[in-house]
Amino acid sequence: MLIKRSFSLAGHRTSVALEAPFWRALEDVATGQGRALAGLVAAVDAARDPGETLASALRVLALAEVGRGKT
Repeated sequence: MLIKRSFSLAGHRTSVALEAPFWRALEDVATGQGRALAGLVAAVDAARDPGETLASALRVLALAEVGRGKT
């Protein structure tokens, strides 16, 4: 089941829908970096390729961090 969360990114409200395990992994990543989830999402949004959706970029980050054993 998808869980939708809303964020303010570059002055605009946007919503992202991800599965619960991805949100948990991203929360762990944010905590490990000493920042709030919203800050992590904003950083991913700013760094992603224009053709990549924010949801995809967040999933890729979560998988990469889990693969490194950082969550």
